[in-house]
Amino acid sequence: MHKQPNNQLEIIRHSLAHILATAVLKLYPDTQIAIGPAIEDGFYYDFDFKDKITPENLPAIEKEMRKLIKENLKFEQQKINILEAKEIFKNQKYKIELIDDLVSQGESQVSIYKTGNFVDLCRGPHIESTQILKNVGFKLDKLAGAYWRGDEHKPMLTRIYALAFKNQQQLDEFLILRQEAIKRDHRKLGQELDLFSFQSQAPGMPFWHNKGNYIWQKLVDWVSDLMRQRNYEINKTPIILNKDLWLQSGHWDHYAENMYFTKIDDQDFAVKPMNCPGNILIYKNTKHSYRELPIRAGEFGLVHRHELSGVLSGLFRVRCFTQDDAHIYCTQEQIQAEIKNLLDFMHQVYSTFNFKYRIELSTKPDKAMGDPKIWELAEKTLKQVLDQTGQDYKINEGDGAFYGPKIDFHLEDALGRSWQCGTIQLDFQMPEKFDLTYTNSDGQEQRPVMLHRTILGSVERFIGVLIEHYAGALPIWLSPVQIKIINVGETHEKHCQQLAEEFRQAGLQVELDLANETVGNKIRKAIKEKIPYMLVIGDKEMESKDLHVRIRGEEKVVKISKKKFIAQILKEIEDKK
Repeated sequence: MHKQPNNQLEIIRHSLAHILATAVLKLYPDTQIAIGPAIEDGFYYDFDFKDKITPENLPAIEKEMRKLIKENLKFEQQKINILEAKEIFKNQKYKIELIDDLVSQGESQVSIYKTGNFVDLCRGPHIESTQILKNVGFKLDKLAGAYWRGDEHKPMLTRIYALAFKNQQQLDEFLILRQEAIKRDHRKLGQELDLFSFQSQAPGMPFWHNKGNYIWQKLVDWVSDLMRQRNYEINKTPIILNKDLWLQSGHWDHYAENMYFTKIDDQDFAVKPMNCPGNILIYKNTKHSYRELPIRAGEFGLVHRHELSGVLSGLFRVRCFTQDDAHIYCTQEQIQAEIKNLLDFMHQVYSTFNFKYRIELSTKPDKAMGDPKIWELAEKTLKQVLDQTGQDYKINEGDGAFYGPKIDFHLEDALGRSWQCGTIQLDFQMPEKFDLTYTNSDGQEQRPVMLHRTILGSVERFIGVLIEHYAGALPIWLSPVQIKIINVGETHEKHCQQLAEEFRQAGLQVELDLANETVGNKIRKAIKEKIPYMLVIGDKEMESKDLHVRIRGEEKVVKISKKKFIAQILKEIEDKK
């Protein structure tokens, strides 16, 4: 059974899912129905159609839904016993499976909802009648394949997705924003700007092209510099590590389905899905005194995680990525100061890109590892720090890591969409499992506390977010080409090349377009490539003492001296404009 709706819009969306199922059964009576929950922006319902349907069928289904809504149908709940439920749903195999699950959980009754002639197995709640849906803005959106209960070994169903908002105006606004999101899709822009690609020889693993790799390296170098300014060491650990290490860390038991394995010299090894255990080994390699703590140890580590092919999505969901991990070893007395330092670090990075962000505190999950009292202490500590710093935050119950609670950072992009990137995790478990120690002021061995943190999260995913946030027009310090120089004719080529070399010597990223094409075509290409500055060189420009510069997003051409232009760009790069 899916999660119950918990607000009015969710209830409306869930009720519309029932109307969708009613319409489908009216038009396709031999259909097997599965489940239909409310989701962000709308709802879906999964069906097992006797004959395949296509997107062309959706308008007719939507039309039937609108007819049903006009009938002012009631949503009526009943509690019935198992035998009655099995009789009602005897021709619906997926519902029978859900009923059997409830029986195995000790239930003797089930909840059903009747809407007109349609009956569904459902806990609710629902609206009173379809009268409430008359002014709701909704639209059947698309079809997708979905395995029954998310299990690739079970039947593939047809999922009908729909959008639903309180009124038509909100739906229209959402559709406009979505069109803008399609234009900003990092997968599309990544191809157009020649940043990265995906190849069949390595599914879900990005290939960074020269320009994309420039962005990747600039971002990593910048965060690395910030880390060193904050007294971090930056380490590098192997990608493949022995099974014993993963057993000791708990990943083998808690994370094995997401890991890749291999054998070396008849021993079991795993490709690392996380950087933590390798960095713990570096800590254990040396004895430590309380005088050294806190030790802030970072790594931009390449990790691999097995994801089903159906969930792979550009740079947002991949099978290999670089995580900007850091592990801070400190005393219990230092925890609060270190978390405050991390909150400040997060703000420094996110504000550079004008990201607003919200914070969530994720607590103990069902499959947690370790003493519940330690969990209670860890959660209390994180709450205290957030309260002391005056940060607004939401409690996200049960979504912590298996070894500790965490603070998650959700960034808001230019379209108002939310992206979970950074995290701070408080961990009392790993130091215990790996017998980590330091010598205190009395010469006694004591257990350090471990803080895990990422700021970018996945470097690859963060770049995807940046591409969409800026619609591909990245800040100049991240732009792989900062200046495009275009010649009008062959006689201007040499001057263009000399000018490009001067810019390169000043440390700027320059690209020449000397192709035998019209100037108009070359200008249009440079605009499409989102180049910050463009110079078109003809006779007039060669004779002028000043440069004639076209600025990204502006129509006018600006006259500026070469010296001032170079200084201006270098200042923009330094200031991260």
